[in-house]
Amino acid sequence: MSVDPSGTGVAAALRRRLHPDPTVRRLAGITLVNTVGNGLSLSVAVLFFTRVLGLSAAQLGLGLTAAGLCGVIASVPAGRAADRWGARRVLVVLVSVQAVATAGYVLVHSYPAFVALACLVSAVDRGSAAVRNALYAEVLPADRRVAGRAHLRVVTNIGICLGTALGAIALQLDTRPVYLTAILADAASFVAVAVLFHRLSVPPRPSTTVRSSAVGGPTAKSGVADPSDPAGKGVKQGRRRNPALRDGPFLAVTVLNAVLCLQFAVLEVGVPLWIVQETEAPRITVAGTLIVNTLLVITLQMRATRGTEERAGAARACGRAGLVLAASCLVISVAPGLPSVLAAAVVLGGVVLQSLGEVTAQAGGWSLSYDLAGERDHGAYQGVFNAGTAAALMVGPALVSTAVIGYGTAGWVVLGALLAAAGLGMRPVVRWAGRRDASLGAA
Repeated sequence: MSVDPSGTGVAAALRRRLHPDPTVRRLAGITLVNTVGNGLSLSVAVLFFTRVLGLSAAQLGLGLTAAGLCGVIASVPAGRAADRWGARRVLVVLVSVQAVATAGYVLVHSYPAFVALACLVSAVDRGSAAVRNALYAEVLPADRRVAGRAHLRVVTNIGICLGTALGAIALQLDTRPVYLTAILADAASFVAVAVLFHRLSVPPRPSTTVRSSAVGGPTAKSGVADPSDPAGKGVKQGRRRNPALRDGPFLAVTVLNAVLCLQFAVLEVGVPLWIVQETEAPRITVAGTLIVNTLLVITLQMRATRGTEERAGAARACGRAGLVLAASCLVISVAPGLPSVLAAAVVLGGVVLQSLGEVTAQAGGWSLSYDLAGERDHGAYQGVFNAGTAAALMVGPALVSTAVIGYGTAGWVVLGALLAAAGLGMRPVVRWAGRRDASLGAA
C-alpha cells in the first residue's frame, strides 16, 4: 500500500488530533488503558458485589465508606513517598499492588475480606492519583502542566465511555463468569499501566536546596540562587516535615477546591435522585445528563485552561466556576412541578451549566495546586491536595442525598451559595499567598 504523501489520509488526520508533546501523548496512552479498565469495572461493580459476592446494599455502602476514608488517609503519605523515592518508582509499586488487589476480588468469600480488600484498593487508588499528579509536575514543563492535565482529562472521559460500553455488554449477559472476567480485565489493565509507567522517561530530579544566602535567598548545592523556589519555602518551612501541611494558603485552596468538588456528587447522585423523586421528567433524562456532561467535558476542558496559567487568572476562573455552579443549582431546583418535557429541558440546562462550571473549576484548581507549591515537594503538595478532593468525593454523596435532596429547593439554594462562596474565596487566598511569598523572599 502506498503512503499518502499529501498528509490528507486517515492516518494523517488521526495524527493531527494527537497532542504535539510526545510526553503528553505517552501519558494519554497510559491514561486510556487505565480508564477503559476503570470504566469496565465501575459499570459492573455494584452488580458484581451484590449478585456475585452476595453483599447487601447496607453492607456495600458501609464497606465503600470505610474504603473511601482509607483513600483520604493514604493520599498524604503516598505523596511524601513520591518525594523521597521518586514519583515514577512509587507509582509503579502502587499500580502493581492495585492490580493484585483488584484481582483479589474474585477470591473474596466473606464480608470482612471484602472490606479489607476494598480499603486496600481505595488506598492505593487515591495514593496513585496523588503520585500521578506529582509525576505530571516532574515530566511536564510548568507552563504546560495544566493544559497537559486538561488533555488527559479529555482522554479519561473517552476511556471511561469505552469501558462503560464494554461493561454494558457484561451487564446484558449478566453471568458470574462474565462479571469475573470484567474484574480480571481491569486488573490486567493495571498491569499494563505499571509497565508503561516503568518505561516512561523522567528527567533527573533537581538538586535540593540546603542553605540560604543572605542576599540572594535560597541557594542550591552549587551555591547559585534557585529560581524555581524564589520564596525559599522548601528551606523556611523545614525539610523534615510535610511542607504542604504547614502552608496556610495552600491548605485554604485545598479546602475551597474540595468544596467545589461537591459538584461531582451533584451530577452522580443529586441530579438522578432529583429527577426520579421530585420531577415529572422521564427517567431516561438521567442517562441524558451523563451524556451531556461527558460530551461537554471532552469538548471544553482544553479551552477552559486558557487564562489559568497565572495564579490570579486561575483564582478568577474558580470564582466564575463557583457562580456558574450556583446558577446550575438554582436552575435544577425549579424543575419540580413542571410538565415532563419542560422539566427534562430545565434539568439538562442545569447540567450544561454544571459542566461549564466543572471544567473551569478543574482548570483553576490544577493551576493553583501547582503554582502555590512552587517547584519543590510535588508529592507532598499533590498528596494533600488530592486528600481534599478524595474527602469531597467520600462525603459528597451522603451530603447531597440528605442535606440537599432532603430539603428540596432550599437545599439547592444553600448548596449553590456554598459553591459560589468557595469559588469566590480563591482570590483573597491567592492574595494571601502573594503576601506570604513576598515576606519570605524579603526575609
